[in-house]
Amino acid sequence: MNRTLVFALMAILSVAFAKAQDTIKVGEFASLTGKEATFGQSIHNATVLAVDEINATGGVLGKKIQLVYEDDQSKAGQASTVVQKLIASDKVIAILGEVASSRSLEAASICQVNKIPMISPGSTNPEVTEKGDYIFRICFTDSFQGGLLANYALNNLKVKKVAMLIDTKSDYSVGLADNFKQAFVAKGGQIVQERNYSGGDKDFRAQLTSIKAAQPEAVLLPGYYTDVGLLIRQARQVGIKAPLFGGDGWESPHLAEIAGSSAIAGTFFSTHYSSEENRPEVQDFVKRYKAKYDAVPDAMAALGYDSVLILADALKRAGSTDSLKLRDAIATTKDFPAVTGHITLDDHRNAHKPAVILKAEGAKFRYQETVQP
Repeated sequence: MNRTLVFALMAILSVAFAKAQDTIKVGEFASLTGKEATFGQSIHNATVLAVDEINATGGVLGKKIQLVYEDDQSKAGQASTVVQKLIASDKVIAILGEVASSRSLEAASICQVNKIPMISPGSTNPEVTEKGDYIFRICFTDSFQGGLLANYALNNLKVKKVAMLIDTKSDYSVGLADNFKQAFVAKGGQIVQERNYSGGDKDFRAQLTSIKAAQPEAVLLPGYYTDVGLLIRQARQVGIKAPLFGGDGWESPHLAEIAGSSAIAGTFFSTHYSSEENRPEVQDFVKRYKAKYDAVPDAMAALGYDSVLILADALKRAGSTDSLKLRDAIATTKDFPAVTGHITLDDHRNAHKPAVILKAEGAKFRYQETVQP
């Protein structure tokens, strides 16, 4: 009886091992719950869509992709924990994630030490890819985003005096503010006031009242939608009528709900894509995403989808899951026709690609223009 049981267990393990050998394990970490949950949920939904589509057509290198994902709960410190688990326990060959730059910075160091390629879909802080040669991003950086916002403020809004309200706990917020300030001042603009807050605060009236007294012609809010929604609402309540604007951290269907449709009038932000763009890559993606999730995909979804396509393309060109070969293949990505625009990775593993401007019209943000790099 014991011998029969042993043989049965060996057979089960053999089948399980063979099945594992027939798949390519890819890790994903995202903020599926917590403060920035809409970021993580959009990214994850589109990541699943891309994996399913690739597997339906035969997978990559003759194998199906097995997505192993973890929720970092939008918490500091949690990203490093789940990424260590994905690498050490799940034995993934690559990591996809995150949107929040602070959490990508945590994970990047771990991936670099373990020589596991990491592709960030949406972390724009320049320091992310500076962690090492196994770290990539498929989004633009804040040096580009800060510059385009400076140009838009000067050339489109025709303003010279801007105030900024910055989340000092966020690498993204601090980095975008710094890059905007550098470009804006270099072109003749003036920062009339800088005030700070900590992400998660609920009352910003003191800072906003001080900003109002400085009489800015526009106000930059380089934060995430959960805080920005409250900031916009309270800015209008204290009497700030100047245009309010920001970056891709505003990207969420909940922003207008938090701020109120009347408060967002005249606001705008830069981001990675618009579902209203007429490019075939965009409209085909929107159609497939809506069919699966009955929702219009936002920019974070588009980035999540693109990150899987970039990884799959690199695997095919590498002809292997070997980490060094895969790293080199990702690094040579050139003119890839993605949903968020044609992507070329430069020598610093950053994406050379366009951005879009969305502006509030009524209760919604609508596509205004595409800004080339």
